[in-house]
Amino acid sequence: MLTRGQRVANVVDEPDSRLCRRSNVVGVFHALTSLRPHGGTMDAMTMSDRTRPVRPGEELDIAAVETYLRAEIPGLDGSPEVSQFPAGASNLTYLLQFGERELILRRPPFGRKAKSAHDMSREARVMTALQKVYRYVPQVVAFCDDPGIIGSDFYVMKPIPGIILRRDLPPGLVLSKGETRRLCTNVLDRLIELHSVDFQGAGLGDFGKPEGYVRRQIEGWCGRYVKARTPNAPSYETVMTWLHDSMPQEVRHCVIHGDYRFDNVVLDAEDPFEVIGVLDWEMATIGDPLMDLGNSLAYWVGKKDPLLLRVFRLQPTHLPGMLDRDEVVDYYCERTGVTCDDFTFYRVYGVFRLVVIMQQIYYRYHHRQTTNRRFAKFIWLVKYLERYLKREIRKAEG
Repeated sequence: MLTRGQRVANVVDEPDSRLCRRSNVVGVFHALTSLRPHGGTMDAMTMSDRTRPVRPGEELDIAAVETYLRAEIPGLDGSPEVSQFPAGASNLTYLLQFGERELILRRPPFGRKAKSAHDMSREARVMTALQKVYRYVPQVVAFCDDPGIIGSDFYVMKPIPGIILRRDLPPGLVLSKGETRRLCTNVLDRLIELHSVDFQGAGLGDFGKPEGYVRRQIEGWCGRYVKARTPNAPSYETVMTWLHDSMPQEVRHCVIHGDYRFDNVVLDAEDPFEVIGVLDWEMATIGDPLMDLGNSLAYWVGKKDPLLLRVFRLQPTHLPGMLDRDEVVDYYCERTGVTCDDFTFYRVYGVFRLVVIMQQIYYRYHHRQTTNRRFAKFIWLVKYLERYLKREIRKAEG
């Protein structure tokens, strides 16, 4: 029988004993679940996203919000009850309940934010434009750019009731291998459908800068990591240099979601294979579709992945019948006609981008701009993923 130390050594090339302690593994897992997006209400069974009382320090000026919304949205009854969706480490999401009517409010987080991050007007604009050509987008009913209301821009949208999958299937939802494959391909097909949208016809011709997208992403995310690096964070110099030196030509330009994954997809409660909503459009733009697929696969953890990645799995991509990452790439290329002989660059980019997002969140905690302790242990995963990406680069280079 392998000792605990031998098991850990099989997981990472240079194990950090502090990361492998059970308390740190559990702590990072709970922190990682906060990267989940914010959905609307769902069916009343155990598949529901439940709100909680608003976290201290993240309260809204309810009176100001109510006054603003009554002027913008007719027919609101009673005084609003406000609660908060606990998931999410980026934009903050609240449930506003006016009698029987429910609305979702999204606003930026508190504390230091990257210059181009958390642009509520941009998110509201792309959602409004896409709803005409991509029926899975929630309906935005109000956008406010007056910081005098709650201290920042915000928008309000209608919820999409349904099922949102998390780490595992919810109790009561049991899928065969064939049903899991059907669910997987249906979710991928909605990404493919998004990538085929005529963004010029949707009025988004000026929404992004398609030319040079890959280079801007690599330079941008590398720069963000440098700015967000704390004294206890690794340098990632090897990974960033490799990304700079390995940039491929862009395959084409399309609308990309930027964070497309199972827990940003709403499934029909009556037919859980049917996608009825796609959430969290914060990072949407016009760019390269393979970069978008790389972002999605950063969260795609399978049963053959290293132990620490499997511990941190956030969606049910381990289930029998689920496509593995290579099969996802093959499926996407076959359905779209895109050619990709080696996906390593997009894989490394997607994971590195996730690292930067975690480090930006940890930066806020490190500098006491947020007191949410679930972010404290992001640093351990940031450290582990540097070694993981170095190993992936070495494998690609033979």
